[in-house]
Amino acid sequence: MVDSRSDKSSTWSVFLVFLRLGLSSFGGPVAHLGYFRDEFVTRRGWLAERDYADLVALCQFLPGPASSQVGIGIGLARCGLPGALAAWAGFTLPSAVLLVLFAMGLARSEALVGPGALHGLKVVAVAVVAQAVWGMARSFCTDVPRVVLMLLAAGLALFLPFALGQVAVMLVAGVAGLMLFAATPQVAGASLSPTIGRRTGLACLLVFFALLLGLPILAGAFPNQALDMIDAFYRAGSLVFGGGHVVLPLLQTEVVTPGWVDEDAFLAGYGAAQAVPGPLFTFAAFLGAASLVGPGGWTGAAIALMAIFLPSFLLVTGVFPFWDRLRADARMCAALAGVNAAVVGLLLAALYTPVWTGAIRSTQDLVLGLVAFVALMFWKLPPWFVVAACVVVGWAIGPPS
Repeated sequence: MVDSRSDKSSTWSVFLVFLRLGLSSFGGPVAHLGYFRDEFVTRRGWLAERDYADLVALCQFLPGPASSQVGIGIGLARCGLPGALAAWAGFTLPSAVLLVLFAMGLARSEALVGPGALHGLKVVAVAVVAQAVWGMARSFCTDVPRVVLMLLAAGLALFLPFALGQVAVMLVAGVAGLMLFAATPQVAGASLSPTIGRRTGLACLLVFFALLLGLPILAGAFPNQALDMIDAFYRAGSLVFGGGHVVLPLLQTEVVTPGWVDEDAFLAGYGAAQAVPGPLFTFAAFLGAASLVGPGGWTGAAIALMAIFLPSFLLVTGVFPFWDRLRADARMCAALAGVNAAVVGLLLAALYTPVWTGAIRSTQDLVLGLVAFVALMFWKLPPWFVVAACVVVGWAIGPPS
């Protein structure tokens, strides 16, 4: 029998760790994966390197915000459904609260972070992503075929810069893995052992599809702004692969076109979302709070935030009970070897664009990024310290002209 006190303590520790990440993880979803790897693989040992890579690969296949789904998966593996909820809450609430305050006129983007400091955050994201690419490449691109597969995946990702293109790259990499690598079964890691039953998983998958198909029918049959918001944001969280910036066009169609939020407010909120840590999907909280129709305020923010993240909970929880069996299958392991190499390639492509191209605009940016990389890789300084230092330096030298 599990001691409930230790179980609660474990859930609380998950919340506190993810809360710190939610307060300090700047740089977008790719950078978040780097922060997660450093925290849970390197520092805490909650997951083995291979388990983490497999979890990232799984979440890349699912629609929704990949970094948030990885966080949910880590919490789920650590202490079940309470851990998943704790991980999501800790990582999501800081940026959501800041964006709601901004939407309500109680904060301004310049008060949150100045343009120079924001640029410093973009530069440190280069170092964080580069560290993640280097570490994962050393683990999963250990021979010439894997290195070639990584480079091909990076090239294809650059030539196919859309979410379904990434899914296609990983599917091709999985087929290549079956053809190139030995089909040896992998021993499932204890750090990703199922913490929920398969019936629960199947129930979650059924609820996911039932809501996806049923919410539009309910919204049409019973006109109600709150129900319309749930439908719109649930659909956005269900149908967008890649997460992050990819969801913005769909959200713009859902909220600007019907007049829920005017275009100027939408763009202002998007700008503010770049200046706060945590997942970009918390932009939904801003849109819910800024809605000119229906609930608005904190109620609208809560509705939008819950609706856009609910698909991720249902999908990760639904697939998780079956993941160990899939990983223990010999042919699946060969495919995963290809997929893991492709994931490194996708990270490499993202390191170039948008991370590098959006941050490195001058020689001083390059120097700051190199110093941050050395501080993380060789001086072993904590990421939060490197982030804070780059913010201060960015603020001191100002934004690029």
